[in-house]
Amino acid sequence: MLFCYAALAGDRLASHTLANGMQVLVQEDHRAPVAVSMVWYRAGSMDEQTGATGVAHVLEHMMFKGTHEVAPGEFSKIVARAGGRDNAFTNRDYTAYFQQLHASQLPLMFRLEADRMRNLLLGEEEFSKEIRVVMEERRLRTEDQPRSLLYESFMAAAFKAHPYRTPVIGWMSDLQNMTVADARAWYEHWYTPENATLVVVGDVDAQAVFDEAARWFGPIPARVPLQRKALLEPPQRGERRVTLRAAADLPQVLLGWHVPALRDVEQDWESYALWVLASILDGNDAARLPRTLVREQRIAVFTGASYDAVKRGPGLFVLSATPARREGAAEVEAALRAQLQRIAEHGIAPEELARTRAQAVASQVFQQDSMFGRAMQIGTLSNAGLPPDSVQIQVQKLQEVTAEQVQIVARKFFGVDTMTVAVLEPLPPSSEKARADE
Repeated sequence: MLFCYAALAGDRLASHTLANGMQVLVQEDHRAPVAVSMVWYRAGSMDEQTGATGVAHVLEHMMFKGTHEVAPGEFSKIVARAGGRDNAFTNRDYTAYFQQLHASQLPLMFRLEADRMRNLLLGEEEFSKEIRVVMEERRLRTEDQPRSLLYESFMAAAFKAHPYRTPVIGWMSDLQNMTVADARAWYEHWYTPENATLVVVGDVDAQAVFDEAARWFGPIPARVPLQRKALLEPPQRGERRVTLRAAADLPQVLLGWHVPALRDVEQDWESYALWVLASILDGNDAARLPRTLVREQRIAVFTGASYDAVKRGPGLFVLSATPARREGAAEVEAALRAQLQRIAEHGIAPEELARTRAQAVASQVFQQDSMFGRAMQIGTLSNAGLPPDSVQIQVQKLQEVTAEQVQIVARKFFGVDTMTVAVLEPLPPSSEKARADE
């Protein structure tokens, strides 16, 4: 889905930029003596070069492999001894590291994060171990999973020029040929204070956080200003179709169309209309896709619609389904497209629009109890170049979406010539084994 609705009424997001360019964002929440600390680097797989795909994710692993002050594998143990937990994640737009712990331990977290921002060792021995871990992760999560392979092929077809076409974990050949020098070059280029944002949500005083951040991160010198070239995807001028054959019980179908991403939270009404459209198709059990294709027609056992507008790169609207029978891919593909066409021709019912608006408000309420959810929302918005305190504006804009606007985007963006289709054709396990033995 598009947004996490997390800002508490009356909370103010405080912002400060250190002298070296590092941004610090703080939202106070004094309901419990805990805090979430996150360091976001505006560097994900979309920033990688051909031949080095996966390096962003590999470096995420290496960030736990030690500095002069912290031995390999000790980072998480130190956090655990302080009563907290930590982890990290990489996607196409960013890499982020987080800790959840008692608010009194924030200075320790800042010291640890500042240390590995500047002093990561990146030894050959540790790299050799970790690159094998990443390759095994790719085998288990992608190469042995037909759905993951299908999505990988789908993205490679949907994007011809933009680096969103490459998998976050990287192509296996690039991982096999990656060296510690590749990881070191990535670290030195992107892991700089001016390319980082510190997000803190919890039982803290904002000014005290700014002071503590200046103490630990402030001495890290800024480097040469990063130069980013515009990354654009050329217009699609014809249907693209991918077929993947792999051992599976049932087929899978993916349909995708290029659509705008959110760039101006006040003016970009099409993004909000697309969010509503995705919710009408797949927002709950009463949504059109599960109601029609799964329960009424019984031609699918699963359906989905997704639209992620908060991102650095171009937007993509995706429909997905698992047909109920092995020969049902074409029928389900036609049914998915028919649901979009029906909205384009006849619009949506008032009760559908009202239900979607209610879901937006409910999501806001439910997310209020999650400090981690709010930290994620703040960091994601900031990384995408959007105001990190704009959640309430987005909720308001969603509630202002009209049925006519939803019908307009349904007519505008979902033509055949801009469609990418990926279909998993299931093979019996014996066929897959035979192919592997060849």
